[in-house]
Amino acid sequence: MTYLALGDSYTIGEGILPSHSWPWLLSKALQEKGLKFGNPEIIATTGWTTTDLLEAVEKATLQPPYDLVSLLIGVNNQYQSLSIKQFKQEYQILLKLAIKWAGNQPKNVLVLSIPDWGVSPFAASKNRAVIAQQINRFNHIKKTETLKQSVPFIDITTLSRQAFNQSNYFVGDGLHFSGLMYQLWVDAIMQSKYFNL
Repeated sequence: MTYLALGDSYTIGEGILPSHSWPWLLSKALQEKGLKFGNPEIIATTGWTTTDLLEAVEKATLQPPYDLVSLLIGVNNQYQSLSIKQFKQEYQILLKLAIKWAGNQPKNVLVLSIPDWGVSPFAASKNRAVIAQQINRFNHIKKTETLKQSVPFIDITTLSRQAFNQSNYFVGDGLHFSGLMYQLWVDAIMQSKYFNL
């Protein structure tokens, strides 16, 4: 079975081994469930916004349909103070492409909410309340658009906020999450009533 993971630094697992990233951990969890998934095909780079991801997938050589397509994008739109209107427009396009590449099966697409980087040690000197508010706004749009398309939406923002003052949930740069946090995300995916691959 094939799995395409689309995203940014959280999808590649910045600062850790690829095998500790959440797409790889999800593939492993699905294998343990008896589904014969190979390693995920990943289109993601640290720092990517929705614009960057759209440009990348337009150039990519893909082999759909995929049995699973995941989409986790948006944190860099917020981090770079980009337009929320632009985010909505580009996210709608990305979501429709993800559905298309999943053989036009919305249930085979998986969207994760934007985690809150404001809880990281990196953000200690920043206004964490404002970051949280902005991420909530982006996530509201993301959830609304996702559910409109009958695509499973998993809230990992709440889980990410549990990492506040918990250094074991971060890698050395003090910004990106460790495999320990990514495992919590995968556990939430596997337990979700909305996701039943």
